[in-house]
Amino acid sequence: MTVQQKTRPPAEVYDAQFVPALFAQWGPVVCAEAAMQKGDRVLDVACGTGAATLAAAEIAGPSGSVVGLDANPEMLAVARRKPARIEWREGKAEKLPFPDNNFDAVVSQFGFMFFEDRPKALTEMMRVLKPKGRLAVAVCDAVENSQGYGAFALLLDQLFGRDVGNAFRAPFILGDAEQLMNICREAGLVDAEIVRRNGEVRFRSIDAMVSTERACVWTLGGVLSDEQFEQLMEESEHALAPFSTGDGRVEFDMPALIVKAQKP
Repeated sequence: MTVQQKTRPPAEVYDAQFVPALFAQWGPVVCAEAAMQKGDRVLDVACGTGAATLAAAEIAGPSGSVVGLDANPEMLAVARRKPARIEWREGKAEKLPFPDNNFDAVVSQFGFMFFEDRPKALTEMMRVLKPKGRLAVAVCDAVENSQGYGAFALLLDQLFGRDVGNAFRAPFILGDAEQLMNICREAGLVDAEIVRRNGEVRFRSIDAMVSTERACVWTLGGVLSDEQFEQLMEESEHALAPFSTGDGRVEFDMPALIVKAQKP
């Protein structure tokens, strides 16, 4: 990894590395689960740099309108560079800065795991939906159901201890349908549905995958030293070999669970 790559802001690393490798593919999937259509007014909660927001804008078209909301101003700064007709807003999922009955569809893609008050966030998302409006909230399935990431987490346990492995597992903590249903019930979403959809992780190499994790302050970037990352890089060549293709790329499944609900 070059010094320039290592010192890039986390939001730029996320957009340049994680979005194409993981998240871009999910925007159309989540929008479809929300039954999004042309002319809709859409809100993307915890939009990050706009992976799902851009997909929503493509579907809603010029006759619709799309708002992307995130609590992280650095993420929004990257999102605002995107050439799309989207309103970008800073705010928290637990206190959405919008009136009641405002959107035809509300989506949230891989941010729900990090919310401070998840039932409150769901209540807020339902509040701003119009009657008959649709909700779709995607979370990572359990890490064990994503074999490449599961192997990587176990490698971290072996090399550096369970605390480091669990730091990496943080995005996967809601990968349990019953746990999600309990959150829905607490939020009053008695008719919510949980569906499982499959996607793929695709990095150009094992080096690229580990280097991206190195630059991510939300998981390993603030946990491991440079020396530990060098050790991780070396050991990953063996641990992740089963997921390496003939041309050196790394590919493996990464399923997601999606909460679906409709406002009465």
